[in-house]
Amino acid sequence: MLTIKPIKTEQDYKQALKEIEPLFDIEDELTAEQADFFEVMLALIENYESKHYPIDPPDPIEAIKFRMEQEGLQVKDMENIIGKPN
Repeated sequence: MLTIKPIKTEQDYKQALKEIEPLFDIEDELTAEQADFFEVMLALIENYESKHYPIDPPDPIEAIKFRMEQEGLQVKDMENIIGKPN
């Protein structure tokens, strides 16, 4: 049986990562018990990370510029959506 316990310390966090790392490679072949363990551990890890390693939201303008770059868009391509610059 796989043991699930709360992640309270950095050491617990590192151990949890170590325990689930091999499961990523066989994710499509997990038994029901392994899949449940994997899902719960991911939730615990995500919760720990959100408290101890928060990620600031991106600057909205920079996020738009980044997305435009990804899509290969220029300012003129956005004029019909956001209007022309003054």
